[in-house]
Amino acid sequence: MKKVMLITPPFHTGVVETACRCPHLGFVYLAGHLRQAGFDVEIYDAMMKDHDMTQIAAHIERGKPDVVASTAYTASVNSAMEVLKIAKDVSADIITVIGGIHANFCYQELLHNYAGILDFVIRGEGEETFPELLNCLQANGNVEKVKGVAFLKDGRVISTPARPFIKDLDRLIPAWDLLDWEDYSFEVFPGTRLALVNSSRGCLNACSFCSQQKFWQRTYRERSAESFVDELQMLKERFGVEAVMLSDEYPSKNRQRWETVLDMLIERDLGIYLMFETCVEDILRDADILEKYRKAGVIHIYVGVEATSNERLAQFKKNIKCEQSKQALDLLNQAGIITECSFVIGMPDETPETISETLQLAQHYNPDFAHFLLIAPWPYADLYSQLKEYIFEYDYSKYSFVDPVIKPRRMTVEQLVKELHNCYKVYYQGKMREVVHCTDDFKKQYMLQSIKLLEENSFLTKRGIDLSGVVGHGFRVG
Repeated sequence: MKKVMLITPPFHTGVVETACRCPHLGFVYLAGHLRQAGFDVEIYDAMMKDHDMTQIAAHIERGKPDVVASTAYTASVNSAMEVLKIAKDVSADIITVIGGIHANFCYQELLHNYAGILDFVIRGEGEETFPELLNCLQANGNVEKVKGVAFLKDGRVISTPARPFIKDLDRLIPAWDLLDWEDYSFEVFPGTRLALVNSSRGCLNACSFCSQQKFWQRTYRERSAESFVDELQMLKERFGVEAVMLSDEYPSKNRQRWETVLDMLIERDLGIYLMFETCVEDILRDADILEKYRKAGVIHIYVGVEATSNERLAQFKKNIKCEQSKQALDLLNQAGIITECSFVIGMPDETPETISETLQLAQHYNPDFAHFLLIAPWPYADLYSQLKEYIFEYDYSKYSFVDPVIKPRRMTVEQLVKELHNCYKVYYQGKMREVVHCTDDFKKQYMLQSIKLLEENSFLTKRGIDLSGVVGHGFRVG
């Protein structure tokens, strides 16, 4: 049992991949550690290759792997399980494995529902667990001694004790050379090669709708500034990477480390565009060094705003106030950094009037890009118990923020979807009027190309929502 195939399931929502074609970073690390343990590893990104299940089956047949592993968040889990079913159809001897956020929490449901298809679930971080599991299987050892796995035995789910998180992230072994780099690009700048990179893991916040803080158990670890910047330089020099998106939930938590990262990027002048997500509080904290952000190559920041009323922010356990969000976005705009944030709608008490208020306040916040997302209650999130009685959709593939899962008390599902589409149309009508008069050439071209991508590739277009009258020039959201 030597050959392992890591397959990204082909699940598309028309949201993130509208402008960014990213590698699955978790597989880059898993592959590195599996290879170090002596396994022959292939990363097969069926999602970015736009392969369907027939093509995936043919690829598995050609590759003849001993092990097929996939990964999933809640919305993509059905697709991931279909991949594993195909693997078993190709050969019943193939060992099937899944990891990721959804499997970490819902392993019992998966193992029972997919008995005979799913062999093992990796819980938590997989870099140490996966090689140990495969070595154990190869030696006919006792899998119950491997920490961080779950499996079915005599019809009963066995879940071994959790494996402690990896302490030193600088010791992780990425296998960047196993990626098919032609698959990855940042479409805002056509021809620009894009990498997804990690500089920290975890988050200490407690947002009630979030899965990340649950997965990481509100812990936080960070790589050294030197390790992170060295990796960016290597990616540029060896693989021609020119744009990097951080996968971190919270990259800028430590001001001293973060400023060191910025200073090193400025000194090395790598010519890499940097994009990431961070908290409102950190932008306010860093008001005095935002010019360093831009000099270091930071061009786009997603700010965790989520709501436009202090009451809703309290319900989501966001430790910020609306006025702080507005201030943070203004600071970034003044620094010449593209801003992006999302606004959650569709809670049980939602009405057309409250959605209209959210839209108006989103316009007041005025991020460059606004996403209006329908609440998706992860079955393991803190908010789930409050929303459970309002759930009408149990197909996990709909839990993608663009399909309704909750039915508000005073709205029909059809009304909710209509209001969602209207938020996008109205917001980008105003945004295009602003962009046309923008005097910053970089920002103007960035916005126009992004809005064009929204018009051509987003979930709105795929639903037949005509944005041509909104953007006028044929332009879109990054």
